[in-house]
Amino acid sequence: MAQAPLLQLNDISLTFGGDPVFSDLSLIVQPGDRVALVGRNGSGKSTLMKVMAGLVEPDTGARIVPSGTSVGYMEQEPDLTGYETLGDYAAEGLGPAEMYLVEAAGQGLGFDPERPVATASGGERRRAALAKLMAQDPDVMLLDEPTNHLDINAIGWLEDELKRTRKAFVLISHDRRFLEELTRATLWIDRGAVRRQEQGFAAFEDWRDTVWAEEDEARHKLDRKIKAEAKWAVEGISARRTRNQGRVRALKALRQERAGMIRRQGTAAMELASAPTSGKKVIEATGLAKRFGDKTIVKGLDITVQRGERVAFVGPNGTGKTTLIHMLLGDLAPDEGHVKLGTNLEVALFDQSRAQLDPDMSLWESLTGDKEMRVSGKADQVLVRGQPRHVVGYLKDFLFDERQARAPVRSLSGGEKARLLLAKLMAKESNLLVLDEPTNDLDVETLDLLQDLLGEYDGTVLLVSHDRDFLDRIATTTVAMEGDGRATVYAGGWSDYRAQRAENPPEGAAQGKDGKPGKAAQAQAPKGAAKPAPKKPAGLSYTEKHRLEELPALIERLEAEIAKLEELLADPELFTREPVKFRKATEALSQRQEKLAGAEEEWLALEEKAEAAG
Repeated sequence: MAQAPLLQLNDISLTFGGDPVFSDLSLIVQPGDRVALVGRNGSGKSTLMKVMAGLVEPDTGARIVPSGTSVGYMEQEPDLTGYETLGDYAAEGLGPAEMYLVEAAGQGLGFDPERPVATASGGERRRAALAKLMAQDPDVMLLDEPTNHLDINAIGWLEDELKRTRKAFVLISHDRRFLEELTRATLWIDRGAVRRQEQGFAAFEDWRDTVWAEEDEARHKLDRKIKAEAKWAVEGISARRTRNQGRVRALKALRQERAGMIRRQGTAAMELASAPTSGKKVIEATGLAKRFGDKTIVKGLDITVQRGERVAFVGPNGTGKTTLIHMLLGDLAPDEGHVKLGTNLEVALFDQSRAQLDPDMSLWESLTGDKEMRVSGKADQVLVRGQPRHVVGYLKDFLFDERQARAPVRSLSGGEKARLLLAKLMAKESNLLVLDEPTNDLDVETLDLLQDLLGEYDGTVLLVSHDRDFLDRIATTTVAMEGDGRATVYAGGWSDYRAQRAENPPEGAAQGKDGKPGKAAQAQAPKGAAKPAPKKPAGLSYTEKHRLEELPALIERLEAEIAKLEELLADPELFTREPVKFRKATEALSQRQEKLAGAEEEWLALEEKAEAAG
């Protein structure tokens, strides 16, 4: 017997400022659902979640929650007015015997229940709101960006808690790994419509691309049909005017259908421009130590950053990741040791606190008021990588429309604020990028683009992030800050760091952080006790293993691109018809063939090395 839905929306329509956000939207949340709610920044994810929570009243339609069903909502900016401490807020509605739930959540999420609300940071307030929701344990949990401002340890704790719960939840997050680990269904908001797929986020991008490809094909067929019907109308209508009025009306209907198609929002036209090349050695630090009172940030750290490296700094909140970066940049003097900076450094900074944005300024003022972007005598232009650009035109590159140009920064969503910061950052040439939590609030498409840009960037990157997938894709070196001044340098990204750390666990670490036996304990387990994980090739470094796993997909992609280029160049008239296109295609084919040969040689060498050691 099918279970009744826990929450249902029927034919919901909602309009803000004259523009429809949703129209005739319906969805249900069933018992046990684990749903990813995804969509572009500004598509209405948070608004839809507020409708589901009963906090926003739709213009039409109904929200149905059966009697006795509890719905809990964790918003991005909780209102703690009237509460003295974070614990008072988190414990609302709980009895004295249930206070341990708040304390357990506080320990897992890393916030102090005794912290006065008046002195709490935005991140601490969000963690208190999350602790409140987890302690209340409602039948349906609505979580809006719960991993923002959480460190990796807290994200791991929350992930484990959500894996264990039997309650339904709907989750908005920018964290790919978090979504892939937790979700079994996906709600996708796209241009006011909501689609549902009974697969988790891991299958979302393939599904999205298939939907878009079908949409493009349908649009192409409609365009061809309109073109054919319009040709008939021009050439034949005068002789058959009376007899074919129905066909003329059909042509008009086709054109109306085409005009009514809502274009997809494109990706931001982001670009990173490198300043003149820096010296080969960008930063050299020796014997660094820093303390604030009784707290040791770092002690005895030696690190050299070479040009082109992507260095990630990871660790719990409060261990001093940002402080260490400021020491490495020379902005903060160490107590011991010294830092030597390389030559010709041009630094660009992305600040996680959004301190570069004045909430009362308009987007226009935020750009034109930046002294490095100001164009003398031109109030409507900004300097972008050395060239003047109209303010609105540049904002459009980052997916802002003309109406938003004069709107205050405070009216922007979290993702829009991140895009505005990226607009300021990318207007300047640099050869050393400092990115402090750049992934917060960005949608999947913008994250993909940012990753591609960082992959092609000629300069050096210092990165603080708690997004494990992003770290694995970007970082070539990881500095793990684990408290008490311990900062250890590892090769590779997050997964490489975890693997290397597991090989050399701290003394007494009989089990991992997740409570599962550590590698030493697993080695002593009886042979039949558990099925061991498949062995990775022996004899390879962790970076080489990761590369060996990546190469087959790279080879397959290069082969597909070569096939497309060869098909294009097979046209015998291409050279005379489009000589520039022919030249570019020929150059691209040569480059990809060269890359393919190199990738195949690399794969063969790594395979031989693995077999020889095995």
